[in-house]
Amino acid sequence: MRKLSTLTKSTFVTGAAIAAAVGLAASPASAAGTWTVTGGGNFTASASKPTLKDTNTGTTLNCTSSAATGSAPNGTGLSGTGIASIATLSFTGCTGPAGISFTVSAQGLPWHINAGSYNATTGVTTGTLTGVIAKLSGLCNATFADPSGVTTGATLTATYTNSTHTLAITGGNLKAYSVSGICLGLINSNDLAVFNGSYVVNLTTLKITSP
Repeated sequence: MRKLSTLTKSTFVTGAAIAAAVGLAASPASAAGTWTVTGGGNFTASASKPTLKDTNTGTTLNCTSSAATGSAPNGTGLSGTGIASIATLSFTGCTGPAGISFTVSAQGLPWHINAGSYNATTGVTTGTLTGVIAKLSGLCNATFADPSGVTTGATLTATYTNSTHTLAITGGNLKAYSVSGICLGLINSNDLAVFNGSYVVNLTTLKITSP
């Protein structure tokens, strides 16, 4: 492993898998309880090359893959709030420049998927993933959570596409806390970050719809 002093600001570790913009307020469809889930149940999902970008320093953190388990119970006349949930989330191959390896752990699970609006033409539901807290451990350590506090889960944008059974998690209002170790200014306490990961769900018949 090369010395950490060789780190540059091009890439860093990841993980966080994590994942938050201020949580899209529930749309009238969500509030009215007009959502339908079919082909649902317990699921597994996987993502290739999720990233977390520190928007203050421009540092991008990378993992080779991420895996999740969760549940999207079938039903009609459902509220969009908590229409599905993430029970477990893991990240593998999380490295920084010079091959420095890190681990990323999801905190405060389950996280909740909330439906806000539905596009019947594209079959895409847009909403949020809430409750996101992720801890980065290694030579550089940090916890990413909501800007209001390290113990408060952040909110990320979530979209689910029926045709590809893909849950995309993007953006966010993640903030770095308790940064310690040899981070060389690539991540600093109070830095803001955005997450990007597309998770393919194993339930190929899972559909979320709303009039």
